[in-house]
Amino acid sequence: MSEHICSTGCNHFSHLNDADLMGEFKEARQSLRAAIGGAPTAGTAGLAGVTERALPSKKAGENVSHYYVPANNKTIHWGYFSKTMAPLLKLESGDYATIETVTHHSNDDIDRMVKGDPGAESIFQWDANSKAVDRRGAGAMDDPLGAGGGLGVHVCTGPIYVNGAEPGDVLEVRIIDTMQRPSGNPDYRGKTFGSNVASNWGFHYNNLVTEPKGREVITIYEVDATSEQTWAKAVYNYRWTPQTDPFGTVHPIIDYPGVPVDKSTIKPNYDILKGYEIPVRPHFGMIGVAPVEADMVSSIIPSYSGGNFDNWRMGKGATAFFPVVVPGAMFSVGDPHASQGDAELCGTAIECSLTGLFQFIVHKKADLPGTKLYGLDYPLLETASELIVHGFSSANYLKEFADSGDAGAEMLKKSSLDSAMTDAFNKTRRFFMDTRNLSEDEAISLISVSVDFGITQVVDGNWGVHAIIKKAIFPK
Repeated sequence: MSEHICSTGCNHFSHLNDADLMGEFKEARQSLRAAIGGAPTAGTAGLAGVTERALPSKKAGENVSHYYVPANNKTIHWGYFSKTMAPLLKLESGDYATIETVTHHSNDDIDRMVKGDPGAESIFQWDANSKAVDRRGAGAMDDPLGAGGGLGVHVCTGPIYVNGAEPGDVLEVRIIDTMQRPSGNPDYRGKTFGSNVASNWGFHYNNLVTEPKGREVITIYEVDATSEQTWAKAVYNYRWTPQTDPFGTVHPIIDYPGVPVDKSTIKPNYDILKGYEIPVRPHFGMIGVAPVEADMVSSIIPSYSGGNFDNWRMGKGATAFFPVVVPGAMFSVGDPHASQGDAELCGTAIECSLTGLFQFIVHKKADLPGTKLYGLDYPLLETASELIVHGFSSANYLKEFADSGDAGAEMLKKSSLDSAMTDAFNKTRRFFMDTRNLSEDEAISLISVSVDFGITQVVDGNWGVHAIIKKAIFPK
């Protein structure tokens, strides 16, 4: 498949309306629902591993395949990126992959989000004798909270190695379609559920006005698994109470991912948000490639290589571009959301398991001059009408705080919206000057009169500000 770098006004989704490809994704939907609702099917390879399915429509000479990547305890890594991991699969530029992702908040309501789902059950299995996925985070394996220390919390599917991707290149990731992961519990057939957590890391936490202060509140939302109903509704909420994990460690606050919530210790409140309808906009909060600066990096803090930057626009029809800094790019995706507002103020979105259909395209370094990807050293997002530049409190915290001994901890001390806004402005100015050949004065004027800046998130350590450039402003 030949490489293609879009020019202004190019609709690079037009060739994706392929009946065979979308037919396969529809079949994948059916296979997933059948597997979760009962016995595994061929579409999910018995939830054992990755399958390759050649596209019936591929033309002579094309080498395009469609892979299916289930989410289970063999295909996920929990809470970190790593350039040294063995990849799940190696695919070619132009290939497609249907990838399942599971929210790390599934155990907030085990009955609705884990029970009866073989993939989720295999990931969250934890009893007094064993824990299916022991490491959860990039911390020490003997951390008192649990292996990995919760220094990274997201259930990440991957990594995927893209052949031909080399440092200096750019990886294009097209999100062609998404689907909610249905509940495996027969009591909730046809429904999907997600968890919103007003947490100790939320922006609101030290600014509460009602008692008791210092509370963490989980709200469970219901979503239509068929995607026909386009809004979510709150089911109930409860306050976090100290939870004792299966190994006997007590968690007075939410400090380690995947701790199963004992229903007998909480008091559900069903009288909440009556009549409110939350628009569903499924997206992936954590998506990116492996950074080069360290062998293991927390999934929490976003950076130049992507990761947990929590932009709700990262859904169906969007395209993400990432700078490649390690061979194969080593792509992973997770932190699926049903909906989120800019800022993700209380600490999370509606954390809701999701499956996506992706296409991967490598753009070689030599082909980048003169295109929108020239000089790209941050995650760039494209929708049908916008280009979105992502700025952070630190453009590359791993490099900036490399001498601190703990780059993540130092980043948490220094994060601010001032520095994130400065970074977003600097990148936007450079984008116009380097890729549109504008003078600095032209770029500054254009930014001030046409670019919208928004707060992406204020809860991931490295705070984010995004700049929205409307494609309509470009000369036709």
